[in-house]
Amino acid sequence: MRLLTFFALALSFNAALAAPDYDALVDPGSPIADGVYHTVSEALARAPADANRPHTIYIRDGRYREKLTITKPHVNLVGESRDGVVLSYDAYAGQKMPGSGKTWGTFRSATLSVLAPDFRAANLTVENSFDFLRNDALDKRATEKVGGTQAVALAINGRADRSMLHHVKLSGYQDTLYVNSGRSYFLDSVIEGNVDFIFGAGTALFEDSDIVNRVRARDMETTGYVTAPSTNINSDYGLVFIDCRLLKEDGVPAGSVPLGRPWHPTTTFPDGRYADPDAIGASVFINTWMDDHIAGVGWASMRGTSRDGSKSTVFKPENSRFFEYGNTGPGAVINSERRQLKKGEAARYTRENILEGWMPEF
Repeated sequence: MRLLTFFALALSFNAALAAPDYDALVDPGSPIADGVYHTVSEALARAPADANRPHTIYIRDGRYREKLTITKPHVNLVGESRDGVVLSYDAYAGQKMPGSGKTWGTFRSATLSVLAPDFRAANLTVENSFDFLRNDALDKRATEKVGGTQAVALAINGRADRSMLHHVKLSGYQDTLYVNSGRSYFLDSVIEGNVDFIFGAGTALFEDSDIVNRVRARDMETTGYVTAPSTNINSDYGLVFIDCRLLKEDGVPAGSVPLGRPWHPTTTFPDGRYADPDAIGASVFINTWMDDHIAGVGWASMRGTSRDGSKSTVFKPENSRFFEYGNTGPGAVINSERRQLKKGEAARYTRENILEGWMPEF
């Protein structure tokens, strides 16, 4: 099978490709044959371990309940249509792993984990289908209420670098997108969630994408946070949004969502285990339209683990790298608590600078 360029496959958007070229086909309705599989897991297992060029897996429309991990370089997942191809799983942090007394934890809960470089995806949805809202609606004393409701849809971690996602949808509630390693680029995509739903230490550029806050099942003054970066102080850029749209589901109250809060992950050091002091989170919104759910104060504080093991340390937004420039819409308030970049500073936020010379090609 001859490999087409990623761009040629991505041109399908929501329309099916009549006769695509690919290295592997996932189609539950076709007989299994050489290069044809019924599950994405099977296709990934047969991908080359050390490819030096894109290996494209074309996925026909359908719901695939699979928990997937990308450990091989140059894997391309291309769906027949974004809304028609849904990669879904329902693990959450507090849930016990099958056959184990241990829980998944936040980072292992991901439906799709990317741990290798040069991953690409287009025209598909990745969701974590844990029923967050049902649990959120329960009284805190209810016996069936569970803890550890972080439930990741996509995790970019480990050796991942140069991850590229075009016309994808990432769906969850708490901790939808964990972007923790390397450089990632999201174009013309949708990311939806509520609590800290874009978080991590990686460098990620989001362009022309919809960032959608989802409802809570109960009345709350603060219903969530868009970002929770843990960017290392030595990294110039963290989570950058350019020409995006901050939208909301019906029912999300006005002024209930800060743009982000500083996450200092609990980390083991030679002298103890406590919040990483070098995780000086960076979130920047440029030329982005913001609906009225964005809080007027812009940003929020976040607690971290103290040296004595308590959660008494408070990290404030003014000590993080939180900035805005040129934003519009009812949620784009300018005041002393929402620091604005100067024109010359904003000019440095180019794709080439943010991605350190890597220029994604579709």
